[in-house]
Amino acid sequence: MLNIISQALENFCIHQIRISHSLSDGIMDKRTLIAYIDIDMQEETKSYRVYLAAVPSFAQRISTLFLEEDKSDEETLIDMMLETANLIVGSAKVIAEDSNNNPFVIKTPKFEKIDIFNLEYDAAKVVKIEEDEMIIAIKELS
Repeated sequence: MLNIISQALENFCIHQIRISHSLSDGIMDKRTLIAYIDIDMQEETKSYRVYLAAVPSFAQRISTLFLEEDKSDEETLIDMMLETANLIVGSAKVIAEDSNNNPFVIKTPKFEKIDIFNLEYDAAKVVKIEEDEMIIAIKELS
């Protein structure tokens, strides 16, 4: 599952942000804005939570891209994290459907907190664009 979501994340970096990026396994130990979106598998009785945790400068990069704001307030950065979760996991949903590979239904994104990413997860990756970083992690719920 993380592979499909990682593919969607890379597509987001290539087609939306349009700056060279790197992807590595694991997490980082920095203050982040953390959002999540739950997904339900269509062919299995499993549910997952997909977390996105971005350093504020990564969220600002997205806000500048979509809203043309150079200095967004905290509420706007939170909204950008929710929208980014929706865009990336929504794209992963389309990739899964097109490849007939574990199609799933997505729920409404939620904001968790602003803090170091210390939540339970099964697998995680970090995308880095210049000095900005974002974690994408997944946790099986059932």
